[in-house]
Amino acid sequence: MSAEPALDARGIVKRFGPTLALDSVALTVRPGESHALVGRNGAGKSTLVGVVTGLHRPDAGTVAFAGAPAPAFGDRAGWRSKVACVYQRSMVVPELTVAENLFLNRFERGPIRWGRLRRRAAELLAEYGVNVDPGLRARELTVEQRQFVEIARALSFGARLIVLDEPTAQLDARGIQRLFGKLRELQAQGVAFLFISHHLQEVYELCTAVTVYRDARHVLTAPVAELAKDDLVAAMTGEAGGTSWRPGARARRASGAAPVLTAEGLALDGEFEPLDLAVRPGEVLGLAGAAASGATALGETLAGMRRASAGRIAVRGRPVRPGSVPHALDAGIGYIPEDRHRQGLVPLRSVAENATLTVTDQLGPWGTVLPSRTREFARSMIASLDIKTRGPEQSVSGLSGGNQQKVVVARALARRPVALVAVRPTAGVDVKSKEALLAVVRRVADQGSAAVIVSDELDDLRVCDRVLALFHGRVVAEYDSGWTDRELVAAMEGVGERP
Repeated sequence: MSAEPALDARGIVKRFGPTLALDSVALTVRPGESHALVGRNGAGKSTLVGVVTGLHRPDAGTVAFAGAPAPAFGDRAGWRSKVACVYQRSMVVPELTVAENLFLNRFERGPIRWGRLRRRAAELLAEYGVNVDPGLRARELTVEQRQFVEIARALSFGARLIVLDEPTAQLDARGIQRLFGKLRELQAQGVAFLFISHHLQEVYELCTAVTVYRDARHVLTAPVAELAKDDLVAAMTGEAGGTSWRPGARARRASGAAPVLTAEGLALDGEFEPLDLAVRPGEVLGLAGAAASGATALGETLAGMRRASAGRIAVRGRPVRPGSVPHALDAGIGYIPEDRHRQGLVPLRSVAENATLTVTDQLGPWGTVLPSRTREFARSMIASLDIKTRGPEQSVSGLSGGNQQKVVVARALARRPVALVAVRPTAGVDVKSKEALLAVVRRVADQGSAAVIVSDELDDLRVCDRVLALFHGRVVAEYDSGWTDRELVAAMEGVGERP
């Protein structure tokens, strides 16, 4: 086993325009080591992965593999021989076979000898102990089998460092244990892993060392066995003491009032276990959870975007048809989706058209849509939410991210919902827009409606009167009188206990 580090990154600086994404950070991973890189969103983890896999050119600093300088930027073959990343979303081609995926873009010249290709694939899979039929199409594989195929492909190029980006996000408990078992086998062969995860208990189960980034800076590197969980969470949050967030006078919910939004025995197979919840008028409920926690799936189920496998949802006692967005709208549920680009906007349409998509039945007689009424309705929403635009006719694609998100919010509020479900409502917006958007959610509740915020961003959750923390599909903690950053992060990462 080489004495040189599998990866040695030093003094890495990376800027994107005015944003400093990495500020002289370092990371060293030893051969045969499983090294965790952890930190809150925006800490710089993804940017560092981009640098050490050759996707980003650093503005300063050095990267070396096994003592040799990293390949030149743009030398894809050179980088593939050193390092590979297995992403949370599989990169295999679903319609190709396992063998074809393993040798994609490196077939021999001339006619392809399919029998020989499958034999070579079988030998490669056997070399790394991957029990998969090379003739199967990738879409027929389980999530963990696809991960094993990607790892085998990376190793076949000569890479001895594998970056695992949230590898357990889509695995059940048995799948996680099988994955960890395979990783330990490969570690014994000298393969090094950089393990990125929001689940800290997995860090303690698999990894020997951990590095923490916070706000684009390196905070600490330590042996996992010598670092208490409380100290790890404190390093991630920067909160050494017990300062807590207490709504106090802001806990506006009417405890004696009938709930506006309720769920009883609600469950979605593979996402979250049966649970009950009730949101009262004037209350903002937070659903806090990292990737694969089930929080996003729960929010989408409440909004009618997913059909629950069990349980019922009701608005003011009236049942809501499961998995029906139109019925959820009619029942009075407004919805702000997680990804405004993919789920929230029609990019080539105007601000007015986007803001009024949910109220076309109110824009003209006998099913017609009058442009004048559309513009009038849009102007009122533009004024109400302070959307910075040249006017209702401007294409929504010409707005800033924060103003685009306000258009999504405008559409969610257009029908004057009695319950609002917002999934990561401030993702990808500037600080000023974030404050404005959270103020809108707070105002909706203050006017007597119920609101739900799904997020793992602590600033989003501070506006909430009550927070449920989810981990692997279960509610693991509830905070209704106050919480510290440390305890909420610990609950979301699976290392906290129910109060």
